Amino acid sequence: MSKNNTAVRPFGMRDKLGYAMGDMGCGFSFQLLSTYMQLFYCQTIGIKPEHYAAIILISKFWDAINDVLIGNMVDTKRISKKSKFMPWILMGGVFLVGLTVMVFAPINDFTYPAKIAWCLISYCLWSVAYTMVNVPYGSLLSVITNDMSQRTSLSTFRSIGAALPALIIMIILPRVVYHKEELPNGDIQETLIGTNLFIASIILSLVALVVLWGTTKLVTERVKTVNSVNNTTGAKAFFGAFKSFFTNRPMVGATIATVASVALFNSTMSLNNMVFQYFFKDTDSMGIAMVGSYLPMVVVMATIGKITKKFGKKKAVAYSMLISAIAGLAMLFIPIEPTKTGMIIYVVELMFLNAGNSVFQIGVWAIVADCIEISFRKTGKSEEGTLYALYSFFRKLSQGIGQAASSLGLAAIGFNEGEGAIQPANFGSDVKTLYFILLFVGSLIAFLSMTFVYNITHEQEIEFGNTKPEFASDEDIIQE
Repeated sequence: MSKNNTAVRPFGMRDKLGYAMGDMGCGFSFQLLSTYMQLFYCQTIGIKPEHYAAIILISKFWDAINDVLIGNMVDTKRISKKSKFMPWILMGGVFLVGLTVMVFAPINDFTYPAKIAWCLISYCLWSVAYTMVNVPYGSLLSVITNDMSQRTSLSTFRSIGAALPALIIMIILPRVVYHKEELPNGDIQETLIGTNLFIASIILSLVALVVLWGTTKLVTERVKTVNSVNNTTGAKAFFGAFKSFFTNRPMVGATIATVASVALFNSTMSLNNMVFQYFFKDTDSMGIAMVGSYLPMVVVMATIGKITKKFGKKKAVAYSMLISAIAGLAMLFIPIEPTKTGMIIYVVELMFLNAGNSVFQIGVWAIVADCIEISFRKTGKSEEGTLYALYSFFRKLSQGIGQAASSLGLAAIGFNEGEGAIQPANFGSDVKTLYFILLFVGSLIAFLSMTFVYNITHEQEIEFGNTKPEFASDEDIIQE
């Protein structure tokens, strides 16, 4: 296949915006489920938290497996001559709309076993649709450019795309889906309204489909991908992918850090909602407060390129997670009262945690691209989809582990399920402590893994950046 440099549009802002829109589309659905699914099924539908923990572990195990299977399909079954990845993104996006709505369907009148079955089946099906979008989207970064600084900028814009739906869900949704009332004893109770959440799921999933379509129109695939004769399919590919993955030390290190960060940091956001719902008893302030806590991410987005260029991704990420671990440990000992002043202290402490974690969350996608590059240089196989899918495999398992851990933690501190249920007197304080512990442990493990396991040096990163991409031929690039 011949090179044709003049046929390919130069890398630029159009690619960055298109790539950001991809994670924005994924985020509208993913953030909604990661923030509200546990609350919806435990508080509104009435599933016990220990049963929800079992549901989420089973579904996440299935989710992780289908990641590998779909990733291999993306690598070996090209369904369009124009693009390796875009048709999968669009097809999965259509399914994602219906299945997001299915997850939040108002099934309050179902029998308890039927509620369990609906939760498990709808979430497993949603996972397939999300994988059809997210695996090819994640793999896309490897074929947009080979340039190190350009990959870092794409990773930054991906984080911007993910942040926008998160902000909408944190700021606007609490004012729509919660109802505040005063109890006869004068106490304030905040109740999650399931029907409002159902309507929100319809709107947000449709928006997600529109922005995913935008990705397919704006991004250009420049780096030629080859379906190597060495690539395999079926069970051989499934188990062969594990061998490639676990012999890739930097991928293992990045994955351990990701599992810790996602399981005990990102996947426990529902506990933060509960802190505002049961400790501060002020969900109206939750959105504004959380925006404040995420302000460090804005600073990181603006400086991540300079930071990684000077120190390298390994040091930048490892030391940032150490900052998060120190902040998480401090949060366990600094007294916080359920007052406005206490809320300010809480948000400031979260700012320090998020400052460290933001470097990892923004830089990890460029790190994964480097790990894929290492694998290609060692094996000669074009396995972007498969390797990214295996990374996603463990990322998905970690989401299940985190949600299961928080659910079991809620059961341990006496959570009462069901709409309008009254919680124990110390529940708000206990859920706050539970949240702090999980944040600290996740940050510490991520720091240790990036320091002692991940081993791509700054010099190797520079070498990757100096390697010019082999451009796709005319029939392989997206038509303008």
